[in-house]
Formats: sequence, structure tokens, C-alpha cells
Amino acid sequence: MKNIEIKLRAHHGMCLAFFEGKGYSAGFTAHMARILEYLEQENPTVTVVAEADCICGGCPNLTDGRCRKAALVEHYDKAVLALCGMEEHSISDWESFSARVAERILSQGKRRDICGGCQWSSICKEKEALYRL
Repeated sequence: MKNIEIKLRAHHGMCLAFFEGKGYSAGFTAHMARILEYLEQENPTVTVVAEADCICGGCPNLTDGRCRKAALVEHYDKAVLALCGMEEHSISDWESFSARVAERILSQGKRRDICGGCQWSSICKEKEALYRL
């Protein structure tokens, strides 16, 4: 697969760290698994955003390019950007962005402060102890 630049929501850096094959639907889960595999194998350039991205394309909450939970997820994105010392539309390779999220948020126990009320939070809670070693 050709290494292409992709848009990635800032908070998806956390979601991808804890992804285990669960999601809104089988189609969404397969879509997210393919994206994670691509990121890990190719280490592409990512433009970190606070808007719909490559993962959102498979989400049932996305309608006409806009998330039905836009205010909530934009809050998540802005918190991740701030804690990572980044601005929206920052460009990074995937590995560097992922490492920054792990170092500045996950290993510091700050994930719950950002998205502790998310419906998938229980999955993350089980796994985040690994980042605090």
C-alpha cells in the first residue's frame, strides 16, 4: 500500500492505542482494524485534526461529514492537542504522534480526564495500567 498522508482526529490517538476489535458495528470495527494495521505497518504522515477523519468514515454517528456528537468529540480532540503540545493540523508521522499520546496522556493517567465518560471507556480503563509501568 502506498504511504499517503492521512487526517487523524487527535483523540483517535488514544482510541487506537487501546483498540481491541470492538466497535459500533462489525463494519466499523473492520474499518478501524484496517486503519490501525496500515498505521503500524507503514508509519504514514498524519495530519492531526479536530474534525471527521479516516476512522470516522465508518462510524454510524457520521452524517453528511459531521458527527452527531461533534461538540463532545471536538472537546476530546482539543484536550489531546493541548496535552500533546500540538495545534490542529499539526503534521507528524504516526509513530511519533502515537508515542506523544502515550507519553503525555496515557502514561500520565490523563485519559480518564479527557474521555472518561465515553461509552468505550471500560475497555481503555482495563488497558491503561500497561502505560503506567
